[in-house]
Amino acid sequence: MIELVSNNEYKDWINEIKLKILRTQTLAIKSANNVLIRFYWELGKDISEKLEAGQWGSKLIEQIAKDLKKELPEIKGFSRTNLYYISQFYKKFSQASYQKLFVNEIEQKANKAIVPQLGGQLPWSHIKVLISKVKDPGQTYFYIRETINNGWSRDVLSLQIKSQLYERQGKAVSNFEQTLPSLQSDLAQQTIKDPYVFDFLSLSQPYHEKDIEKQLISHISKFLLELGKGFAFIGQQYHLEIADQDYYLDLLFYHVKLKCYVVIELKNKKFIPEYAGKLNFYLSAVDELIKDESDKPTIGILLCRDKNNVEVEFSLRGMKQPMGVSEFIVTEKLPENLKSSLPTIEEIEQELESKP
Repeated sequence: MIELVSNNEYKDWINEIKLKILRTQTLAIKSANNVLIRFYWELGKDISEKLEAGQWGSKLIEQIAKDLKKELPEIKGFSRTNLYYISQFYKKFSQASYQKLFVNEIEQKANKAIVPQLGGQLPWSHIKVLISKVKDPGQTYFYIRETINNGWSRDVLSLQIKSQLYERQGKAVSNFEQTLPSLQSDLAQQTIKDPYVFDFLSLSQPYHEKDIEKQLISHISKFLLELGKGFAFIGQQYHLEIADQDYYLDLLFYHVKLKCYVVIELKNKKFIPEYAGKLNFYLSAVDELIKDESDKPTIGILLCRDKNNVEVEFSLRGMKQPMGVSEFIVTEKLPENLKSSLPTIEEIEQELESKP
């Protein structure tokens, strides 16, 4: 009798079964979510139409919640708050301005409607975030696509909305259009932001580039999230030897979608043209010393505390290496001496109570 535990053919077969089970579970979850979203759409449509007709009053949602709780006490999801979101779901996405955004993609997917399109890919918790936090149709569509493409959790989606990713994405000043082929240029431009928001850092003045750099690496998962999908961390203070001289890149990454190395230089000062020249030098060195034949040209991102876009544009015009310049924002801690001088919550409350 064959010893199955150590038999490679058997182990491969078991692994195949495991993968099939996981795929089936994923499909089942998506299918269940799709059914739920379809139901919420129809229910939202009914509620919206009844409210618009005005035949049962403005407190209809509150009454539905009470009656459903009485009739189906064991079933969750039909509180007054969730019923409100359900009605807003239909009201928001049934608008022509929203439907129009999906029309090209719908046509490419055998005329599937917006509801299964959302329900098959976004959980209800994500849809509620979009309903409550994003009003503009174009922005809503942007966050839907980014969530699906990047696999964001609800909390990450909320964080990206709060940090105004839509307004920042692709806004950096760059020379990509002049230095890269059109397809790569467009993708590279959409990859970088302006400004970058490092609100997960906590620094006290005075601090220097090395302090920022050190904290970015210690919070690498949050840093990678802010950079965006596709960045793989290679090294900090990455050493290059050029003409018997030592040089150190602040941060070196590889972008798996762009298929190129990305050099990030940090300057805790306002942009000056000399910074672009130094970064151009580093990019040429990486192309010569590190880049493989299969890699695309190395890209540089210069992060500064402040910049004048006109000055940046003039500085990048003569550069042959592809680079973009963005500002970055960090969270600064209050100095200890100032912190100790601030009143506590209890002191504020006492002060308010003492006033007539």
